Amino acid sequence: MAKVPADVQTASIHGRIRAMTAPIGVPTITSEPLASVLRVLQLRGGDKDRFEADSLPQMNRVYGGQVLSQALLAAAATIEDNNERPPHSLHAYFLRGGDPARPISFDVARTHDGRSFTSRQVSATQDGRDLLTLMVSFQLRQSGVEHSSQIPDVPGPEELISALEYFRSLNHPVGKFLGKTAAFDVRHVQENLYINASPNKSRCQQLWMKPRAEITGATPLTSRALLAYVIDQVMMEPALRTHGLSWLTPGLALASLDHAMWFHQDFDINQWLLYDQESPSANGARATGHVRVFTESGELVAEAMQEAMLRIPEEGSAPSSWGFEVPPVS
Repeated sequence: MAKVPADVQTASIHGRIRAMTAPIGVPTITSEPLASVLRVLQLRGGDKDRFEADSLPQMNRVYGGQVLSQALLAAAATIEDNNERPPHSLHAYFLRGGDPARPISFDVARTHDGRSFTSRQVSATQDGRDLLTLMVSFQLRQSGVEHSSQIPDVPGPEELISALEYFRSLNHPVGKFLGKTAAFDVRHVQENLYINASPNKSRCQQLWMKPRAEITGATPLTSRALLAYVIDQVMMEPALRTHGLSWLTPGLALASLDHAMWFHQDFDINQWLLYDQESPSANGARATGHVRVFTESGELVAEAMQEAMLRIPEEGSAPSSWGFEVPPVS
């Protein structure tokens, strides 16, 4: 019997030999700032089912969507047939913030390997401290009954103002920062909340989003990972809108606590996606956000639910810097 190399193991499932440390290949492009996002999503292999990754440098703390996306890719790297067995759901807890200057380790536990479903548990740690724990389930592609919600009737992305244009129009450090570092083009149907609160205190909102540049070679898996990356940015906007808050409201304190996603079918992250959002509840300094993600043709491709800590500012609170290395706003 041939000797198995040290970096692989004999897998009992399907009777094949499976590499254990090779990370998922993430497409590379040259257009910034999207190129930097793709670079940090490219994991490095480690011992057995351990991977390592870096963080985007422009944040005061590690962005939660980045760790979520990296953990998903770590889990997928241990699935032999991940093209035919894509992730269909994930559930994560954000445990503490991380230091963007330090690498993050991702340890994958192979919790279940079945004929149709496969599950993995991922622990993201930094210097021995837990940052995130993730459970993710993968399913072999199968046929079955079908139905889905209908896309709401809203203006298309071409009819709306790009957040990038809005940032360029601002004589403001936050606008300049976001115009340089935002990797996705966001187009709100209602008023955006980057600087000012909306006069319409609605629990619902819609926005369109796609990458600022074409990601050649994006697969169904990397499209899912990039959706997990970017969706964390907007999950709490309906809660802010409901209470007349903006991202720069003085004293605002907001942090993701947990996050769940369901991927209903394949999609191309390069295409415009509509995020149909609402905030069902806020109580006890926590708020929830729900989003349905549609293609322009009306297909429901994903859903997400998140709970976050949301502390309303008190009178006389210090200005907010929104977690970025920019001057605070007064």
